[in-house]
Amino acid sequence: MRIGELSRRTGVPTRLLRYYEEQDLLHPGRSENGYRSYPESAVADVQQIRGLLDSGLTTEMIRVILPYLSGPGELHPPAECVTPETAALLQGHIERIQSRIDCLARNRDRLSAYLAAVRPTG
Repeated sequence: MRIGELSRRTGVPTRLLRYYEEQDLLHPGRSENGYRSYPESAVADVQQIRGLLDSGLTTEMIRVILPYLSGPGELHPPAECVTPETAALLQGHIERIQSRIDCLARNRDRLSAYLAAVRPTG
């Protein structure tokens, strides 16, 4: 499929898809006329990239771990092939996510307590 179709199916602008290619996250083929040609699997790849970006990973981090991810619950190559550097990178990100979760939970609890204090009972 061409880049416009991939954009339509994923909701990701073509400019951003080109950026993913520049960052070595997507690897389209080229047709004889020079147009990008994406396989059907690119839809899932883009969705996965978006999910990883939404979770706070940088494109650099995604580039490192993307070869290991094939889909939810699947790891390729096997987990024993993950380098110590990659494991440390992921562990650091897990810790940053947990810190954000803790902060969000504290803010939620404070706001809930505030609302409980100012709402009329009844």
